[in-house]
Amino acid sequence: MSVPAADRGATKVADRAVRRIAERAATEALAPGEVRTDRSTASVRGRRARVDVAVTLPYPAVLDESGERVRSHVADRTARLTGLAVPSARVRVRELRVRAAEGWEPEAQEVAGGVAGGIRARRPWSARRVPVAVAALVAAAVCGVLLYDVLSVHAAGRAPARWRADFMEWLATHGPHRGVWPGAAAAFAVFCLGVWLMVLAVTPGSRGRLAMRPPLPDVHAVVDRGTVAALLREAVSGLPGITRARVRVGRRRVTVRAGLAFGELDAARTALTETAEQTLASCGVARPPRLRVRLRTEPAWRAPARGGEDG
Repeated sequence: MSVPAADRGATKVADRAVRRIAERAATEALAPGEVRTDRSTASVRGRRARVDVAVTLPYPAVLDESGERVRSHVADRTARLTGLAVPSARVRVRELRVRAAEGWEPEAQEVAGGVAGGIRARRPWSARRVPVAVAALVAAAVCGVLLYDVLSVHAAGRAPARWRADFMEWLATHGPHRGVWPGAAAAFAVFCLGVWLMVLAVTPGSRGRLAMRPPLPDVHAVVDRGTVAALLREAVSGLPGITRARVRVGRRRVTVRAGLAFGELDAARTALTETAEQTLASCGVARPPRLRVRLRTEPAWRAPARGGEDG
């Protein structure tokens, strides 16, 4: 059997080698130690290669410039070392890492109960813009209409507005001598409104956000629950055998539900739990919620045959 002339002496670069070269190139794009790689992939088709690198970039920095520098360096370096054409390199920023300040080492900080190095993470408080705006607009409208009617009566000599006369007549005919129910109902309504405003004033709100561990003094960071759920969903969906994943993030509990299409059930459950724990820890939440993992097999799942058993 003869080999075609075009394939004689040809060297094929494996996908694994291209992936390692791309990862090394990404770490060399910026200053040493500033870029970290995770979950990179590469595929070779003929003389062309496509690379996908997930990186952690330093912060603060100009993210678009840093990302472009990493992308261009990965594409150029991979093409130069492999001899393959790399038309484009995809760089995904999975995480931002705060640069260590002078005299401050995050590894030496003790983190427990939301306290890092004596810095306590405070729960974010909502500005309550919508309730405040609604209350202010309603009060301003009522006061404005009442002031206009009073000024028109005393300044222009006009008759009072019909609605004000009817309201005063209703108050005169529904006083205490007519029974306690009308006054009690009005007082209860005002009481409920006051309690609602007091609750809004003394509660933090912002239930859709979780406080993060403060990296530096006078720095307060928060992360949305949806972001944490998306990171967990992406992390567990990449595990072998996992076909679907649903994540629900609450203030005190995180629930991960996944389906297994193939593979060992116990090993998949262990990998799923470890991946979810690592991803949740990487989010930097000051008070990490409790993690609950549920793994169920899909209808097409079959237990893998054990070694040594006859088929």
